Amino acid sequence: MPLVHGSFEFSIIAGPTAVGKSEIAVALAERCGGEIIGADAFQIYQGLDRLTAKPSAELRARVPHHFVGEIPLTQGFDVAQYLALARQRIAEVRARGHLPIIVGGTGLYIRALTRGLADLPPADADLRAKLARQTLAELQQQYSALDPAGFAQIDHQNARRLVRAIEVCLLTSRPFSSFREQWREPTACYHGIVCERPRPELNARIDERTDRMFRDGVEDEVRNCGPIGPTAAQTLGLEHIRKLLRGELDRKECIAAIQQATRRYAKRQMTWLRREMRLTPIDLSIDDDSNRLIECLATEIGA
Repeated sequence: MPLVHGSFEFSIIAGPTAVGKSEIAVALAERCGGEIIGADAFQIYQGLDRLTAKPSAELRARVPHHFVGEIPLTQGFDVAQYLALARQRIAEVRARGHLPIIVGGTGLYIRALTRGLADLPPADADLRAKLARQTLAELQQQYSALDPAGFAQIDHQNARRLVRAIEVCLLTSRPFSSFREQWREPTACYHGIVCERPRPELNARIDERTDRMFRDGVEDEVRNCGPIGPTAAQTLGLEHIRKLLRGELDRKECIAAIQQATRRYAKRQMTWLRREMRLTPIDLSIDDDSNRLIECLATEIGA
């Protein structure tokens, strides 16, 4: 029977990769009559299930999941497209009398859902093609000169975001960071948590999951995935495994490199998510009674 969820438009379960979000989200969805809407920039793509650590088939069978394995690997996809589709899915889930539960670690997607998007210019294909020919170091240097305040906040290792930030600066003659002023106040009514664990514990979980990924055949998954577009090509670990397949890394080196890159990625995720002041931090190493946690969350959203 559909449940009433008070005035909340949706609930959020955010957190870094490997923290344990998926299990909590499914349990909450079962308890509250919810459906899960993914907020992960790479799990949204079809294929590469092991590499992107998609929720298991068993978890997906228990409650409906949206934005997990929906977009072709060859297709470009950005935050504006995500926001438009996510708002549509949220409305559809609510129309069924169910609770939309946003689950993921892509901070930009979560920020867009909670605060909307700044009025930015559309992409310029010619300018992007020119910027794409630059090295990461060149992009970092150019953006640092155009927008020092923005450069202090952006992910320096994410070439795609650097390209977009430079593009906005050049097209508008304004620093990209100046558009963040439009993101100060939330535009949606929501409830949510950020799942956390102590750094050593989270790192150990990341390392174990990477080892398991290789035991489960991620090399064959990458070998057989077919054409990949420029957005999906940014998937964490993809280039390391391609180097392994080309003989440029051995297996041990590849695993260690992915573990290190994932640990760094998780740190950047937490830096972003901790800025979401309306999301309550939950240390899963302390609050390890999942049943109690689910009941507390369910009570707070009025289910």
